Amino acid sequence: VQLVESGGGLAQVGGSLRLSCAASGFTFDDYAIGWFRQAPGKEREGVSCITSSGRRTYYSDSVKGRFTISRDNAKNTVYLQGNSLNPEDTAVYYCAADRRYSGCSDDGSRYDYWGQGTQVTVSS
Repeated sequence: VQLVESGGGLAQVGGSLRLSCAASGFTFDDYAIGWFRQAPGKEREGVSCITSSGRRTYYSDSVKGRFTISRDNAKNTVYLQGNSLNPEDTAVYYCAADRRYSGCSDDGSRYDYWGQGTQVTVSS
């Protein structure tokens, strides 16, 4: 089982980044996928998640209206598009997989598999 995040890096305030999460080793279509982030000295935060079918999504208040999650089950990949980035978005971003057939959760303890994370730094 593997989840590999990519697309992180340095962004300007007001800029954009697109994170990808490539999955392998499990039946991707059976899993909801969540994005989480953790900034230095802060607790992990559930940012967004998408159901196994891709029909429903969830966003935290901190990113609602700025981030968009999507998935391509043919490619076993989930994307997180972040726009209008600000310094508070600086964190390590992780994707995770939760085997469930409906809904998705912002509770990281519900997730079975995790990626290694990708660093996002937003600087002015």
